[in-house]
Amino acid sequence: MVVMLITGGVRSGKSVRAEEHARAFPGRPVYIATAEALDAEMVARIAAHRERRGSDWIEREVPLDIAQALIETDGAGARLVDCLTLWLSNLLHSDRDWSREVAHLTDTLSRQRSPVVMVTNEVGFGIVPDNALARAFRDAAGIMNKAVAAAADKVELVVAGLPMKLK
Repeated sequence: MVVMLITGGVRSGKSVRAEEHARAFPGRPVYIATAEALDAEMVARIAAHRERRGSDWIEREVPLDIAQALIETDGAGARLVDCLTLWLSNLLHSDRDWSREVAHLTDTLSRQRSPVVMVTNEVGFGIVPDNALARAFRDAAGIMNKAVAAAADKVELVVAGLPMKLK
């Protein structure tokens, strides 16, 4: 079992890097998408991701229950979760206990038989946000990323399309 976390800034190349890793494992990869097509811009983003990946992926749309999706898809090909920060945003908007959900995810990761590759945004490199909600999200993302990185076997940071091995 391999658990990998790919982090970096927006449009840094994280998703492409994660797709390369997931495709390198035997079996048909499973794409666990956390994004929801709630407006025209997100519809276009999702379509662009699908077009780039091609049709060889099994796709699951899972805005909230990532751990359950990992449990249900374990035992076949690699799973790619894209992305954890959107998942965190979905949890916050759904008034779910994000810290409990992150703990459930890390516990689930420890019991996986098939590879898992996850994508997350590194949101703590910028300025301190000017409002409480944005600061709470930034702080929660940092805590989530630390917990998932600790549970991962491998961690990469992607900057300007260039991967750097962190773990």
